[in-house]
Amino acid sequence: MKIIDLSITLETGMKVFPGDPEVKIEVAHTYEKNGWELRNLNLGSHTGTHVDAFSHMHQGMDSLDEISVESFFGEAQVVECSKEWPKNIELFFTEEVDLNYLPQFLEANPKFVGGEITEELERALLKRGIITYTNLVNLDKIPKHSSFTFYGLPLKIKKGDGSPVRAIAIVQS
Repeated sequence: MKIIDLSITLETGMKVFPGDPEVKIEVAHTYEKNGWELRNLNLGSHTGTHVDAFSHMHQGMDSLDEISVESFFGEAQVVECSKEWPKNIELFFTEEVDLNYLPQFLEANPKFVGGEITEELERALLKRGIITYTNLVNLDKIPKHSSFTFYGLPLKIKKGDGSPVRAIAIVQS
């Protein structure tokens, strides 16, 4: 078994989507002064590797606290646009996928997808109840068209539209 970290490290000053809050991570308590260490996090809900709730782009749809935890992990594959996609399995892409592929997504019927997805496709997928993951790294380390187990659990934020995640792939050797 091999575990592959698919997450970007969060740090002060990291790149964010234009207009999103800047990331500031500051030490609030120190061992010397308080006997423990604690950081103050200031960041947007769509910072770094993150998951998007349906409510992110569609008012009235489910937020993170309303989506079952089982929706954030499952059997997955990294697939190519030019090949046939498996059905009822979660899909990840290392190449950009746009709205033209929406019929293929609907036919494949995944509960979540991730990788290089355009904003227009993300909006369409969320509207149809398909969760999206953004800013994943190391997908190229996973053999294409081979199944692996994906975990990308968000914080349970009340009315949360999205959350940073620690995303991992568990690949059987």
